Amino acid sequence: MTATPMATPHTGARLARALVILTGILFVSIAIGLAVGSQHIDFASLATDALSNTLFFRLRLPRVLLGLVIGASLAVTGGALQALFRNPLADPYTLGVSGGGALGASIAIAFGWSARVGGVPLLFAASFAGAMLAVTVVRIISRTGATVLPGALLLSGIAVNLIAAAAVLTIEYLTDASSALRILRWLTGSLDVVGLAPIGRMMIVLAPAWVALLAFSRQLNLLAMDEDTAATLGVNVRRCEMIVHTLCALIVGVTVSVGGAIGFVGLIVPHVVRMMFGEDLRIVLPGSLLLGAAFLILADALARTALPSGELPVGAVTGLLGGPVFLWLLRRRQQYSAM
Repeated sequence: MTATPMATPHTGARLARALVILTGILFVSIAIGLAVGSQHIDFASLATDALSNTLFFRLRLPRVLLGLVIGASLAVTGGALQALFRNPLADPYTLGVSGGGALGASIAIAFGWSARVGGVPLLFAASFAGAMLAVTVVRIISRTGATVLPGALLLSGIAVNLIAAAAVLTIEYLTDASSALRILRWLTGSLDVVGLAPIGRMMIVLAPAWVALLAFSRQLNLLAMDEDTAATLGVNVRRCEMIVHTLCALIVGVTVSVGGAIGFVGLIVPHVVRMMFGEDLRIVLPGSLLLGAAFLILADALARTALPSGELPVGAVTGLLGGPVFLWLLRRRQQYSAM
């Protein structure tokens, strides 16, 4: 992966162009997400029809906004981690976050923890705690003295995910059929939400974390080349790696605890943004945030309408869409590199 180390006179213009185009795509996706669903909503009578009002403001609008928040979070962290690890195959779940979150949620489901603490369901709290515990374990394993090695971090995250997946499988095998089905549905990812309160709680953490991560776009742009170049140009490499890793873990931990393990968003969206607007992380990160939101909203709209009765898990749709797209992107990159 390459990056442009210094700003060019056209960087601001290219960023503005990218933001205009991707914001337009996001608005179109929001309109589609609000318009489609298993239940028809009469938008002209929202003020007078109690059923339409409830469906729109309690179910449809929160679901679209949750897709926006989770899609944006996964995509922007995917772009940051690909630069941090200098690995185009890195994604938000290589940190061990998804495995830890899945294990925490599986334990909560198996034990029937349905209560709320401070308005937060114990299922979400257990998932977030599991995600943060996994990240802590990964950092401890990958630390050499005062230094955390990115390569060891990546491998440790993958190993923790595999161990957690085996533990989840064991829990599914030992628990009753109803709980096992709930665990399976959680693992495939979902945007089911009632009301705007859960999204508001998420944004208390996610909004400042997004801003902080975007503030590191220049340093990540230099790190995407190599550490020596970044250090020569004034980047505190170890500090940058630690802060970006912590921010990504926090963002993904929050999204996994609410939406489950929704794959491929953080992997393919940054690649699409690079294809559209180039390798500069100062464009890729905000672009990924916008396009990731649009992608997950559209994937959920498809999940809600693909079957005549019922709906598909959104995680299955992102996998079915994202897998072939990623293989095509990988093939295209190989052909380009061979020229």
